Amino acid sequence: MRSKLGFKKIITVAMIFAMATSMIAGCANKNKENEAPTSNKDKKIKIAMVTDTGGVNDQSFNQSAWEGLKKIQDKYGKDKVQVKYLESKQDADYIANIETLYDEGNDLIVGVGYNLANAIKESAENYPKQNFAIVDYSYGKEQPKNVKSILFNDQEAAYLVGVVAGKMTKSNKVGFIGGKKGDVISRFEYGYKAGVQSVNKDIQVMAQYADSFTDSAKGKAIANQMHKNGVDVIFTAAGDVGTGAIEAAKESNKYAIGVDRDQSNLAPKNVITSSMKRVDNAIYSITEEVINGKFKAGDTVVYGLKDDGVGIASTTDKLVDSKILDEVNATKEKIVKGEIKVPGSEKEFNEISK
Repeated sequence: MRSKLGFKKIITVAMIFAMATSMIAGCANKNKENEAPTSNKDKKIKIAMVTDTGGVNDQSFNQSAWEGLKKIQDKYGKDKVQVKYLESKQDADYIANIETLYDEGNDLIVGVGYNLANAIKESAENYPKQNFAIVDYSYGKEQPKNVKSILFNDQEAAYLVGVVAGKMTKSNKVGFIGGKKGDVISRFEYGYKAGVQSVNKDIQVMAQYADSFTDSAKGKAIANQMHKNGVDVIFTAAGDVGTGAIEAAKESNKYAIGVDRDQSNLAPKNVITSSMKRVDNAIYSITEEVINGKFKAGDTVVYGLKDDGVGIASTTDKLVDSKILDEVNATKEKIVKGEIKVPGSEKEFNEISK
């Protein structure tokens, strides 16, 4: 009698154990179904950028970067890719904006402009698992492992618009207006000067800095003064300062050269060309890497003439003679082949000018 009762107890315990195991397995499977996908194929990607103080409508590289993000969202759809920007009104906003985007769970945070270099580095150290990118700055040997730097051979495109300026000037006086002094704007200045002087070493290049990327009124004032001094073509690499210089050209019936994106729409009869920096293409490219799970940080990528990272606006043919454009295109090929070395600093410029 005892043995039969013991056997029944064993059967009952076994049945309970089997049911419990089945329930646990079922719950486990259910939980797996509710887990977030591990592949970017099924994940909604969130990409955001922080502008420098020029703002997203600077008619320059901030705007170009945002156009790149919108382009990638248009391709993949809002259900797959969510893009966003935060504007910085002052330098003190950089860290706060980055922290806001980090808290929102963005897969990649892009700092637009070298002015964000310190803020991006500090944030990268504080959030080592967060991916970052920065435009126009590389940290060299101190490159954070979670930051990708995006650079451009700005001097190459600046050289080409310098050739255009040298060919188009009638007064043999051209101008350059920079934003704030630094490595990036130096590439524009000395690439431009070299291009101008490749046409004629007797052409005078007047250069002045606005110490701003936002003061369009100051850009206009500097341009007006240059015009009074006989300058008839001005290239401005200074964000929204450039819109003021272009406005001055429009009012004085002088020539202007845009920067970073095609700015001919600001003054179709005066903007003869623009030195293009395809920030939009670069941002599009690295964002697509994130979407496809191929993004790698910790390095620096450089875009130049050979990969269409820089160049001149396609609208150049509207005001520039075809013979001049032929010379510009021939010059471009020589730069790509390495037959022309374009200076990106005052030191390099002085060396080739000897």
